[in-house]
Amino acid sequence: MSQPLLLMGVVILICIVMNRFIQRLAVPSLLIFIALGMLFGENGLFRIPFDDYQVSSIICSISLIFIMFYGGFGTNLSAARPVLAKSILLSTVGVALTAGLCGLFVHLVLGLSLYESLLIGAVISSTDAASVFNILRTNRLSLKYGSASLLEIESGSNDPVSYMLTVILVSLLAGESVSVPLMLLSQVAIGILCGVVIGKIAVLLLSRLTFSDEHGKTILVFAVALVSYALPDCLGGNGYLSAYLCGILMGNSSIAHKRQLIHFFDVVTDISQVIIFFLLGLLVTPAELPAVFVPALCIMVFLTLIARPAAVFALLLPFRSPLRQIGIVSWAGLRGAASIVFAIFAVLGGARTSYNLFNLVFCIVLLSIALQGTLLPWVSRKLDMIDPAEDVSKTFNDYQEENDVDFVKVHIESGHPWIGRSLAELQLPHNLLAVMITRDSDNLVPDGQTVLQDGDLLVFAARAFEDRENLSLREIPIDRSHKWNNRTLREITTPQHTLIILIQRGTRTMIPDGGTRIQTGDILVLAQPGT
Repeated sequence: MSQPLLLMGVVILICIVMNRFIQRLAVPSLLIFIALGMLFGENGLFRIPFDDYQVSSIICSISLIFIMFYGGFGTNLSAARPVLAKSILLSTVGVALTAGLCGLFVHLVLGLSLYESLLIGAVISSTDAASVFNILRTNRLSLKYGSASLLEIESGSNDPVSYMLTVILVSLLAGESVSVPLMLLSQVAIGILCGVVIGKIAVLLLSRLTFSDEHGKTILVFAVALVSYALPDCLGGNGYLSAYLCGILMGNSSIAHKRQLIHFFDVVTDISQVIIFFLLGLLVTPAELPAVFVPALCIMVFLTLIARPAAVFALLLPFRSPLRQIGIVSWAGLRGAASIVFAIFAVLGGARTSYNLFNLVFCIVLLSIALQGTLLPWVSRKLDMIDPAEDVSKTFNDYQEENDVDFVKVHIESGHPWIGRSLAELQLPHNLLAVMITRDSDNLVPDGQTVLQDGDLLVFAARAFEDRENLSLREIPIDRSHKWNNRTLREITTPQHTLIILIQRGTRTMIPDGGTRIQTGDILVLAQPGT
């Protein structure tokens, strides 16, 4: 028990430390995590034997639940509405077309049976949200014509369709007597019904319940994500479709303190992605990959250059989409973790194929991320699809609440230059609003003619700052021996490009100025630009 936990802890620590450096590389960071898993694996440096498909399936399934749920939760429907019809077509009909074309290619060129070929096509038919989001977000690629939103909706919602096709074909390969139309209907109907009902109940609970603990809301949403998958899955429906729809309903509802949930699920999905890619790298045996490299390369080339572009062209051309947009959407169809996880499902479901299905799909995904992922920024520039006026964070998982505000208080103490002046005379910035004045024991709603007095507590409202990646904070505790102790801020020299923005003194929090004297026991909060 201790050894697996030690391995898990060490790997997560390594991934966190490496993440900042990985983002500067020209290759997708998720590729590095796969390589890290292979380094720990049977043919790697640490030679850890691991071939438990069952355990891998359980861990990856749970991780995919949160990726799918948060893919929906972080979707900004108002931004995506202009491309919603295109996205839904690509994530449903597009997946079926891609699966069919790839299956036909495998059947005719590689000579596999029809059901085997279609199974391979089904497993690799969906694009991977984690891979696409990671590359666009890391490279800050804001695409023209709403293409980022289009890719978000498509890659976030097409896994359920791929999973459904995989389940059907595994059943057919196993020789089970199944009614394909009935299975399709039950998968879709139960998945949609459960997703909508669970999402609406969750929103109702969040609006009605009072939580004694500030993290109670986060725990409730965490549980909802699990239920949104598990309940329809138990009923024979599509759990991933349900989780995605539930996430969309909740994410686009008016939930108080939504930003806390976004920050929490940002971390959960990041860890989930790292776990999936590392575990899949650990599970594969690199020595077995050369046996499937040639067929994997053939399938990947056909998928990238013919099947995906043909499906995208056929579905987007009626909308009169620009050819440049069709080109970038075709190229951005990266395969990822979901395809490998679905291959594991197929293997555990008893599907027997001429090639090792897991190794074949793993190789296809590796080639897709390495080639398409690495070249995606270059292709975007060559097609002139980068829009510098857009902000990719408003369409992807970094979705921010547009109406979020923070409140700032200002004490009007004796000698303050604002004493005796009206708010209209202060010439405040237009996006800073005085919302309340506490005077003695009274709370006043001010207007422009309100005159400030000694002892007033003035409360301002302003837009919250969310670009935390470019601002880092660190604390410096002050003891008796510290060189800054008992000196004023203007008397000390802080590191270059840093500013002391806060002093915590006992239970008090102070906004300092040059005359503030630092005392023993103070905790200084320094701000500096992120690196």
